[in-house]
Amino acid sequence: MNISSSLQIKQGCSNVPILKEKGQNEVFCGLTGIIWLHRKIQDAFFLVVGSRTCAHLLQSAAGVMIFAEPRFGTAILEEKDLAGMADAQDELDLQVEKLLERRPEIKQLFLVGSCPSEVIKLDLSKAAERLTLKYAPNVRVLSYSGSGIETTFTQGEDACLASIVPTLENTPSEELILVGALPDIVEDQFLSIVKNFGITNVSSFPSRTKNKAPKVGKNVRFILSQPFLGDTCEALEKRGAHHIKAPFPFGEEGTTMWLQAIAQSFNVSQSKFEEVTNGPRNRATKALEKIKHKLSGKSVFFFPDSQLEIPLARFLVRECGMKAIEVSSPYINKKIVLSDMEMLPEGPVISEGQDVDLQIERCRSQKPDLTICGMGLANPLEAEGLATKWSIELVFSPVHGYEQAGDLAALFYRPIKRREVLQI
Repeated sequence: MNISSSLQIKQGCSNVPILKEKGQNEVFCGLTGIIWLHRKIQDAFFLVVGSRTCAHLLQSAAGVMIFAEPRFGTAILEEKDLAGMADAQDELDLQVEKLLERRPEIKQLFLVGSCPSEVIKLDLSKAAERLTLKYAPNVRVLSYSGSGIETTFTQGEDACLASIVPTLENTPSEELILVGALPDIVEDQFLSIVKNFGITNVSSFPSRTKNKAPKVGKNVRFILSQPFLGDTCEALEKRGAHHIKAPFPFGEEGTTMWLQAIAQSFNVSQSKFEEVTNGPRNRATKALEKIKHKLSGKSVFFFPDSQLEIPLARFLVRECGMKAIEVSSPYINKKIVLSDMEMLPEGPVISEGQDVDLQIERCRSQKPDLTICGMGLANPLEAEGLATKWSIELVFSPVHGYEQAGDLAALFYRPIKRREVLQI
């Protein structure tokens, strides 16, 4: 694929009117992000200040057994806390003290707000400041909100990373940061390619441990690997770092343009770029050839859930030949997804927010071949005869980059194949 030809689109979706809906919505809260963040940030512990419902959500979603030692837990707000009969700050301090005595390997402690702690206005930011002073320099205590009142499920990661940014050290050096939690195998692939460009000062955010955290400054550039990191992007820019804008690295085309944006920003020659990327690009193209003919001509409908919807729609339409009927996202931050919107050919309805009953009716009337939605909607829609794919799987699974391009396409084909088998 020629890089310049990939931009020659008759009409993209960047100027298409966005259908904005406000009504009942179906989405997990930001606490869900802990499930992948606690695996990624290896010296951290996530302490949810919430209810037993919060604890059950995390245990169920993460599949944690009672004898496991996960790096997350819940400080349960009891009735006396909610009624103001106990000093919630004192209770929290006691729980943190017990936790750190039992788990001395913790270097970063995140106090995560939930709906109950938001309702009683428990100030976790002040608690984090107080506890950081108490346990410094061994433990850094930070806070962010994962409340379903304020966040959707991927925004938990955004809030977490944004809370770390003010603690990053300054640097005058020219550096690159790859921003967004990725499976280790994908992160290592990207780091290898970038270093082969000759860019040696490159790091990932979040880092796997506190002592490997990136540094920021006016000579630092960063690129997002996930489209739901709006607050993190703004926080890094406030620290002086420069945002490299690009389509997101889904599929061969998206990955090539994402890496091309990095290369151009660091004055990597075109010959060097092609030398480094031709091998994995060819592998991605061959992997997609095996699956895309099975998706070509099929229709797809995106319910709002992960904020991955616009980049994934671009991938399915342009690289797999699918027809997008509606592409809906909880929030559309054009500053971040504009490149993907410019590449997504005009045709689908672009919608932001949700009025779930109205949207279900639109989906029913269109009868798409594939529906991307949250877990809460999947089973009812399957019962009505629609093939569905859970949005949350696309956050957990290795789907970015060249080596995963064929696997990403296959994830979308499997529910279609399953539905076809059931109909035979």
